[in-house]
Amino acid sequence: MTEERSANAQPPAGDEQTPALEVRGLRKAFGDVVAVTRVDLTVPSGSFFGLVGPNGAGKTTSLSMAVGLLRPDAGAARVFGVDVWADPVRAKTMLGVLPDGLAMPERLTGREMLTYLGLLHGLEATVVAARADELLTVMELDGAERTLVGNYSAGMRKKIGLATALLHGPRLLVLDEPFEAVDPVSSMTIKAILQQFVRRGGSVVVSSHSMALVELLCDQVAVIAAGRTVAEGALDEVRDGASLEDTFVRLVGASSPGEQGLSWLAF
Repeated sequence: MTEERSANAQPPAGDEQTPALEVRGLRKAFGDVVAVTRVDLTVPSGSFFGLVGPNGAGKTTSLSMAVGLLRPDAGAARVFGVDVWADPVRAKTMLGVLPDGLAMPERLTGREMLTYLGLLHGLEATVVAARADELLTVMELDGAERTLVGNYSAGMRKKIGLATALLHGPRLLVLDEPFEAVDPVSSMTIKAILQQFVRRGGSVVVSSHSMALVELLCDQVAVIAAGRTVAEGALDEVRDGASLEDTFVRLVGASSPGEQGLSWLAF
């Protein structure tokens, strides 16, 4: 069973240029509110891809549609060429996902959570046990063996969430704000794991509000504003000699308040 699932997780044979993730024309409205107007993304295989945008730009909605968590009103998403909505089982075998605000089984320990989800993935019990051991050690959670997930800190929750995303051996990780509310030590651990994943041939998509973090980790980047993709490509091409932060501000049309306003704060 394990060998069969591993084989299914490979990209289509004979086409090494197939993007790890490709979305075209994604659109989503909630009643009269259009959250995503049109988002197009191409994540090259083997890349570390950063997705940035202001609050309310549609990043989380776009990623949720791209990985099969939220059905789009229009558009398509493919993981290594496999349509996420037409063939969801095959596509999700190749996907590891960490949604923002992931709900967790609060009354299970980290090991119990990994064991439960590993068995749901169809992995054999011996494989799940071995991978859980290694993941808990690498994530520095082995010291919390008997701690319930409900008592985890924010950093511990992010790490156990990443562990569940890695458990079944995906080729692509899609992580929504994986560093939010994470302490520096946990952040360093997560960065190292993700960089090693890419070095070994995996692909990563992360959304973040930290331009410095994206510049440090990513070789590809896309900027979303007002529900649309406004820039995409290699990091150096998108920032074009400026910092990513300056490029971001220019692309999203943000303006500085300057020295006006908040007059009561003058002393």
